[in-house]
Amino acid sequence: MQKKIETVKTLLEALPFIKEFNKEIVVIKYGGSAQTSPQLKEKFAEDILLMYLVGIKPVIIHGGGKKITDMLDALKIDTKFIDGQRVTTKEVMRIAEMILSGEINKEIVSLLNSHGAKAIGVSGKDAHFITASAKDFLKWGLTGNIINVKPDVVLNLIHEKFVPVIAPIAAGEEMGHPGFNINADLCASHVARAIGANKIIFLTDTSGVLNSDKELLSTLTKTEVEALKADGTIHGGMVPKVDACLEAIEGGVQKAHIIDGRLEHSMLLELFTSAGVGTQIVK
Repeated sequence: MQKKIETVKTLLEALPFIKEFNKEIVVIKYGGSAQTSPQLKEKFAEDILLMYLVGIKPVIIHGGGKKITDMLDALKIDTKFIDGQRVTTKEVMRIAEMILSGEINKEIVSLLNSHGAKAIGVSGKDAHFITASAKDFLKWGLTGNIINVKPDVVLNLIHEKFVPVIAPIAAGEEMGHPGFNINADLCASHVARAIGANKIIFLTDTSGVLNSDKELLSTLTKTEVEALKADGTIHGGMVPKVDACLEAIEGGVQKAHIIDGRLEHSMLLELFTSAGVGTQIVK
């Protein structure tokens, strides 16, 4: 009986948050271990379904760098990184689009649909809803910077009760352009701003943003983030994530969250409990 009472208490703790976020859009950047572990994939699908059923409107942007690298290695196609970003030649672009749009996107859509969510997969090339230009063609090739997002494409899907699953491939402006490979964190940030999301959540392979003593920082402001970047506390792969968070909240998103995707149900713990489990970046 005590266990049943505790279950009810947990549901009651979540109730105010369910009411607060009902009908709100939450953008989720899905990557890291959460995207590769079979068990964590199932937990992710369960979390999305629960969010969907309680009236939250999830929008998923996924990465897939490891699978792209594995395929390039298998095909003996050279790939290299500069400043943490992949140099995208035309040959690499073909493989990146094949893996992101053709394999990973459809796998996520199928997983969500099999759990009872109504998911649909798109890339930025569909209806040219994401367009981009070269970040620096001589340096990074077809690695792009987003120049425009058409929000109506995603908002129409949400209106029709779909869960959009977006591959970070953008269209070029010229006819016949092969498209651009986009950093998934920054793609999530741009989409969140364009569609008026209430929150953006980044699933990572760390517990969140850590201080110099490796302790979790539960809440940060822009000023604090910039100071931690300046002194080197925030470094490496965490830099583009916090930059994407700042870009999102400066564009109208209320809060950005960096949480541990290796923790089962971390999204629900962050959204529906007072303490949360990761780092939130606020205005």
